[in-house]
Amino acid sequence: MDPRSTPPHPGGVDPRPEPVRVELDRIESRWQTLPLPQARAGMPRMRLTLDRLAEVTGRACVDDLGPATALHQLKVLVWEACRAGRAHGIPEELASLRRDLP
Repeated sequence: MDPRSTPPHPGGVDPRPEPVRVELDRIESRWQTLPLPQARAGMPRMRLTLDRLAEVTGRACVDDLGPATALHQLKVLVWEACRAGRAHGIPEELASLRRDLP
């Protein structure tokens, strides 16, 4: 696992199940290699996932800050959902996002 994708956590306990961490690492690897035009093209699909995760975490919405920050927003929302015990379905959602990226 890439330590850059691991937010700090109290007590050393990562609330994200292994399948979630694996998919996030895969998305991170892919997203970081996308040229800017392709990242922009992938933003509608990324936004869909961000909006779904916002619902899971009880947020009204997540600001659209563009492709430069989208990955960080994704990781934060996933972390919050898992910390709240709402990880069900997230590995599948992340795998679908990964497959749909340009």
